[in-house]
Amino acid sequence: MRGDLVRKLAIRCLSAGLAVLSFLTLALTSAELVGLALAVAAAASVWAERRINPRSDLVAEPVLLIAGVLVGYARLVPEARWTLVVTGAALLGLTLAERPLRDAAQWEVRSANLGVRSSPLLVAGRLGPAVLLLLVALAASAALTLPAWPALVLTVLVGAGCAVGAIAPIALRRLRPSAGQSPVTQALRRHQPEFLLYFSAPPGSEYQVMMWLPYLERIGRPFMVLLREPNFLAPVSAATSAPVVVCPTPRSIDEAMVPSLRVAFYVNHGAKNSHSIRFAHLTHIQLHHGDSDKAPSANPVSAIFDKIFVAGQAAIDRYARNGVVIPREKFAIVGRPQVESIAVTREPIRNRAEKVVLYTPTWTGHHADVDYCSLPVGETLIRRLLDRGTTVILRAHPYTSQNPASARQLARLEQVLAEDRAATGRQHVFGADAARKMTLVECVNRSHALVSDVSAVISDYLYSGKPYAVTDRVGEGERFVQSFPLAGSGYVLRSDMSNMDDVLDQLLDTDPLEENRWQTRTRYLGDFPAQTYADGFLDEARRHLDAGTGAPTVPAPRPAPVS
Repeated sequence: MRGDLVRKLAIRCLSAGLAVLSFLTLALTSAELVGLALAVAAAASVWAERRINPRSDLVAEPVLLIAGVLVGYARLVPEARWTLVVTGAALLGLTLAERPLRDAAQWEVRSANLGVRSSPLLVAGRLGPAVLLLLVALAASAALTLPAWPALVLTVLVGAGCAVGAIAPIALRRLRPSAGQSPVTQALRRHQPEFLLYFSAPPGSEYQVMMWLPYLERIGRPFMVLLREPNFLAPVSAATSAPVVVCPTPRSIDEAMVPSLRVAFYVNHGAKNSHSIRFAHLTHIQLHHGDSDKAPSANPVSAIFDKIFVAGQAAIDRYARNGVVIPREKFAIVGRPQVESIAVTREPIRNRAEKVVLYTPTWTGHHADVDYCSLPVGETLIRRLLDRGTTVILRAHPYTSQNPASARQLARLEQVLAEDRAATGRQHVFGADAARKMTLVECVNRSHALVSDVSAVISDYLYSGKPYAVTDRVGEGERFVQSFPLAGSGYVLRSDMSNMDDVLDQLLDTDPLEENRWQTRTRYLGDFPAQTYADGFLDEARRHLDAGTGAPTVPAPRPAPVS
């Protein structure tokens, strides 16, 4: 992160410095060729800055370059002054129009895996580089003392392309919306998706979608992914062959609601879900992106969905335990298909000479009442595990980096593991090796025991039958198991870690709760045959799709809520 900031500051200083130096040289000295060379270098620097920092607002530098190059050109080719005035005005107009055009284009629907591209987005993304190329061409023409009219023609052509490809389409869509005739809508009608996966979340949350895509594809029906934030388009579209559409506004969602759709799936309780739930002709199904005893897993907002797919009876009981009243018929127990590849074992951990422990600290949450993160005491835990000769796999929550204190604590744990690996040769796994090169399932299968905070990882690990420990970071003591029943089949580490040695003895040796875990496993993850475990979800999803067959009509949606 620090290196990235230094790189952005360096290119910022270089771009601004070269632009100012070029202008001063061309405006105040007679060294026109030197000034033109500096202008070309400044244009290259501005282009590089756009690549390094796409969000940078670069207006002053191109304006300075335009002014400087025109002054130098007029000195070298005096008879071209009036042509240069028109060329300069056109270039200035393009430069000033770029940012508003980019902002307007951000509200356009974009797609991937659909064969449709938004011309306003394409034009807005290329207008800045095009202006820089025009500047370079203008500087080269000045240095060669060529006539100025070819540069004027090129500038006018770029302006005309900008008007036809971006300004006109954006204006027409604002003045005369025609969702049913848009290229995206027409392509989706040809694709005829039967269901969609709707997703809106903060940056870094794409894992919530990734875990479900393979199983949505296994349903065997055409579908689409509807995103609300454009930053997810690249990673999500790379993970599936299904069409992926970004609808940045509630009204733009209308373009994606083609008549063939029957079901909408959701993986979280994002506020923007309401923009899709307003379409009453769809069956809206909440999948969740994990099953845990955390408070968000019993969110009252779940009641707005037509169906709630849960892994097991424990999820239904969780809502009732938290005072959330939802009719039983809204729930469907489908298991958690993501665990189907987890290896199940009944071999006692005490029989293993070398033990591998998976440690998965969660994040701090948005609010203090859902902060279950054990990173503040993580170093004590890691060192005790190392003292017992274990190999550690450290896999932190994807949101950990959002909290600077958590990021520093995680970096310290990785340093401790790196030092121990160098000293003992034990092959600890952490950092990118654990978070990106290995899936969670691979981490589970490679380990023999788990230490985790209150999180969905415990539910997934429960499927393996292997022992786990849970950190009581909320300090509830005896009430902890009542609030988080899944901890009752694991070994609870007190908030002050005072019972750590006893817990590690049970976790890594005696394991007195082995049989209790198998009973809990059915209650949390359903009772489905291991060979066809994912069929619980696939069959239930197909049933709802088949229930929606009939005349394909799209009723007028309820009014979109204010975002």
